[in-house]
Amino acid sequence: MGLKSDRWITQMAKEHRMIEPFVDTQVRQGVISYGVSSYGYDIRVADEFKIFTNLNSAIVDPKAFDIKSMVDFRGAVCTIPPNSFALARTVEYFRIPRSVLTLCVGKSSYARCGIIVNVTPFEPEWEGFVTLEVSNTTPLPARIYANEGIAQVIFFEADEVC
Repeated sequence: MGLKSDRWITQMAKEHRMIEPFVDTQVRQGVISYGVSSYGYDIRVADEFKIFTNLNSAIVDPKAFDIKSMVDFRGAVCTIPPNSFALARTVEYFRIPRSVLTLCVGKSSYARCGIIVNVTPFEPEWEGFVTLEVSNTTPLPARIYANEGIAQVIFFEADEVC
């Protein structure tokens, strides 16, 4: 299974619409970087968030998650409460080829501030906007900037299709 380069990512985005919208450079000026990089693609977070709150003093249960624990927010800057998290989605829409699997890792700009981004792998033939879980591990409120970089996607192509 080989790691794919910026040239391959660019070709797949342009010829097969693997990433839309696609930014074929690394945008850095005045923002947390996004766009194609040497061996990956830095994705952006959209301006729609669901912020976790404890308004109902609920117990968090992954088998029966209560959506009433989330507050909808839309804006250019999302403030995540201390020791809490928000759900968001990417600006980019992905179409993953049959022979490809991706891994997604958070950007160091956020990690250095105690903000962790969790994303499950993009499976072969999966298509859609990516759901992002953004955790604030600090005892202070933390800001997330919409339409700026949030994580990097790394693409791997299988030696054979299963």
